[in-house]
Amino acid sequence: MLSSLTATAREGRYVVARADEPVALGGGVEALIVEDEGVTVVARLEVAAARGWEVGFVGSWLTLDVHSSLEAVGLTAAVSAAFAERGVPCNVLAGFVHDHLLVPTDRLDEALAAIAELRER
Repeated sequence: MLSSLTATAREGRYVVARADEPVALGGGVEALIVEDEGVTVVARLEVAAARGWEVGFVGSWLTLDVHSSLEAVGLTAAVSAAFAERGVPCNVLAGFVHDHLLVPTDRLDEALAAIAELRER
């Protein structure tokens, strides 16, 4: 899987934010995680700002282009280790088909370079 690993960056900036009110997907709201303490929202930066949400992280969204089974072992660990070697923070969202990574926008090029290095190992 690592030998064919590539990533695509989505346009725009994304946030991990906290919403106290009910939130629907769509219109720039990309993912929701319901926790006991409230709703964690992954949304476009401008949506979070307009709604006044408490923002905990702002960054860029990468999608790993390989099909990653939800039962696959090691992909997240390999990417996390490569990012950790460079000191690149990363928030991971596992989708049904792909893994998605939120990284600081100013570290996007480093994250992409780390992924390219994994392909070469």
